[in-house]
Order: sequence, then C-alpha cells, then structure tokens
Amino acid sequence: MIVYQCEDSMEGVFTAICCAYEEGRRPKETRVSLTDELFLFAESVLVETDLQKARRVSEGLRKVFGEDDYFRICMALTSPDPEKGQAVYQTVAAGLQGRRERGHLFDDLSDEYVRQAFAMARAAGREYDHLRGFLRFQETAQKGLLCASIGPKNQILSFLMSHFADRFPEENFVIFDVNRKLAGIHPMERQRKRADEITWFLARGEEIPDGMARLGLSDREEFYQELFTYFCHKIAIRERRNPELQKRMLPLRFREYMTEFQRRTGMTDS
Repeated sequence: MIVYQCEDSMEGVFTAICCAYEEGRRPKETRVSLTDELFLFAESVLVETDLQKARRVSEGLRKVFGEDDYFRICMALTSPDPEKGQAVYQTVAAGLQGRRERGHLFDDLSDEYVRQAFAMARAAGREYDHLRGFLRFQETAQKGLLCASIGPKNQILSFLMSHFADRFPEENFVIFDVNRKLAGIHPMERQRKRADEITWFLARGEEIPDGMARLGLSDREEFYQELFTYFCHKIAIRERRNPELQKRMLPLRFREYMTEFQRRTGMTDS
C-alpha cells in the first residue's frame, strides 16, 4: 500500500492523482490522504501541489467524463470530509477502468467510494445552490464596495466568486467565508481579454473580519436594510406561519447572514 499525502485542496488532490497514474500505481493498493494519519505496512509519499499536473488532470477529467461529472468531482472536493481525496480518486479510477461513457461516472452507487463521492457532491451542490439565493451583499461606507459574509460547511467560496463575478462584473465586491477566514475579492472589471480570464482572487487572514467591520455601512444601505426588513415582516401572514416548513426551505444556519432576519428597531408595526 502506498499513501499519497496532499494538501486539502482541489489542486492538491489532482496532483496526487496525477502522481499515482504517472507512477503506474494500482488503485486497490493506493490511497490519497489529506491527513498525516499513518497506515500500517504502508509507504507514505508527501505530495507537493503542482499546478501544471493539476491542470492536466482537470483537462483530462473534462474530456473523458464531461463538464457535469467534472463539476460533481469538484463539488465533492469542497467537502469537509477527510475521506474525500480517497473517494474521488477511487471514483475516477473506477470510471477509467470501466471506460464509462461521458456523464455516467456516478451511476454505480453500489460502489462504496462512488457512493461517498456522490453524497459529498450532492451536499455541497445543495449548499452552493442555497447560497446563490441566500447571500446578501451590503454597501459599505467606502463608496462602491459591496461586502457579504457566509458560513458554509463546504469550501465553496471559489464557486460563488465565479458565479457573482459573472453576475456583477462592474462591481467591487468581497465575499468573506467566516468559518475559514477566507475572503474572495473581485475588483471592478475594465475589460476582459479572454472569456475564461479569472477576474477575482482569494486572500486569507485573521484580520479580515476586523477590517471589514471597520468599513461600516453606507447611510443608503442602512436605510434600505431597515426598509427591506420591515417589508418582509409586514407581508407575512400570521395565520399561515409554518416554522417547520420554513426551516426545511431556509435552514437556520443561513439566517445569521441574511438582512431580513436581523433585529431592527427603527420601524414599528403601527
């Protein structure tokens, strides 16, 4: 048994997969690990992330399995589950060995690793879909800068940045992942040279939350937050309240960062 130990990132796992295939390893005798866990009678190899190798794997997966399955693989790798590296590696290996058709990588749910990777991808995909609708931007006192905070279980900030960069190309905005102290920063786009050009970047730091808090909110933002919260409260029909259904449609963990669920006292019910 050989264990490839890599960093907890999509590029890190893809690099480990590339190394396994370059060295001709047998999938049944190979493991991709994101931890320093030791395995009895196994040889451990520390894998340094190589962006060129990761890109080769990424392009190969797209070509062999198609964009939909590639997206699911990437979603699975955003999971906090430490077994995601092994699950994705074994799923890809099984797909290549079986020469599965494009779009059918996750069909064999009787396979333990395929089932694990599918479950991880589904959970992350649901959270990504939720946050595309639940994320709330706020206009800061620094003119022209929008900020938003999220606390996702899965590391989906990169996907959210790509989504909102396409939606708001002419805005300066920051999305902060509270759980990971990670910020996605999108400067206003002047003009793209290529359609696939990356127009945002990630920054990590313990001081980011304090820096965002010091920016404060613009007067216009505070006014519209007050107005929006009041509006959401007034259109509610008390006789049709269904807290259990609301929890299923809008989990409690998202509400901490949503404007309409913040307590405000500027307006009354009168």
